[in-house]
Amino acid sequence: MKTLALSSAMLMSLAACSQAAGGNVEDVKKAFLGHFPGKQVKSVSATPVKGIYELVVDGRQVVYVNSDASYLFVGDLIDTKSKESLTEKKMAELSKVDFNALPFQYAFKDVRGKGERKMAVFTDPDCPFCKKLERESLKDIDNVTIYTFLYPLTQLHPDAMRKSKQIWCSADKAAAWTAFMRDGKPLTGPDNCDTPLEKIQALGEKMGITGTPALVFANGRMVPGAIGGDDIEQLLNAK
Repeated sequence: MKTLALSSAMLMSLAACSQAAGGNVEDVKKAFLGHFPGKQVKSVSATPVKGIYELVVDGRQVVYVNSDASYLFVGDLIDTKSKESLTEKKMAELSKVDFNALPFQYAFKDVRGKGERKMAVFTDPDCPFCKKLERESLKDIDNVTIYTFLYPLTQLHPDAMRKSKQIWCSADKAAAWTAFMRDGKPLTGPDNCDTPLEKIQALGEKMGITGTPALVFANGRMVPGAIGGDDIEQLLNAK
């Protein structure tokens, strides 16, 4: 199934063309699987657009079809009155994490001030966006406990696993991380201690994390990318 980049005009045009069709969610699912038998359908639901259905397939991919699945499109379904992306809202629901169930023993923590607010970061020592997050977005955040899960993307950064091991093997993991990521100091410690990196890799894959940094907040919201400090503050304060 190809991922299609559709403009808003194209999306609305497709929706209008299929409004005459009827159907229910079981019929829609059956029709979709008739076209894509190898896909796993997690859920099917009607959208506010008549004749258009939302499908969650293969875990977390959101697609839209008409009632007989003769048309399929991928992109943002936007409520033009509220200016809200229904697709983004659904993706946020699908990405929700039980924060308290995270295996914090596999992370090292940085407690700032009272440390009352909490967040976790899945990060790669050789990821430039992770360094941007550390140097700019997280730099001035206070009253927070940050749990850092080392998540090297070895296909992109072949040396990231070794550096992750060096950080984990350091006597003060948080200090070694900060010195390397923010201050650019080279890592010089050993890389042959026992680490939880394989377990973190399995956890990240289970959570659907395909890029770094990935931020997880105490309310369960998972957000990809090096978002700004103001956005982090809002998410830390969100219920």
